[in-house]
Amino acid sequence: MDAPNLIAAVQALQPDATVREKTDRPTLIVPAEGLVALATRLRDDPALKFELLEAHTAIDWIEEDRFELLYLLASIAHGHVLTLSVSVDRENPEVPTLCNVYPIAEWLERESYDLMGILYDDHPDLRRLFLEDDWVGFPLRKDYEDDFMLERPE
Repeated sequence: MDAPNLIAAVQALQPDATVREKTDRPTLIVPAEGLVALATRLRDDPALKFELLEAHTAIDWIEEDRFELLYLLASIAHGHVLTLSVSVDRENPEVPTLCNVYPIAEWLERESYDLMGILYDDHPDLRRLFLEDDWVGFPLRKDYEDDFMLERPE
């Protein structure tokens, strides 16, 4: 399925999804509250069959006071790809977990929690993945500082 037809098919499932222009992959911006239902439909629809969550990451848009969460989906059966983009507020970065849709999300979401401080509602094991349990802060946030940071060379 080519990108325009793929976008149309997904928008038929989620009418409030908007297209992000100028991307390498078809990308739709979706509301956080509809994420789980949409991901489930994308996985279960035989014409789409997005059975793989390839990657999940977060971007800190500090100037806009938000995080952008990206979910890179793939259909092995059909050979097409799709990115879902969800924005959450920096002060309250919560989004529903996709663990019940894609089991790999348990690890990917833990990484975003550990390094960015994103909270995933109903996650079965939301705890640090890389850093010590007593680590203070989230080192991939643009406003993160600690005593061990190196100074940039002049």
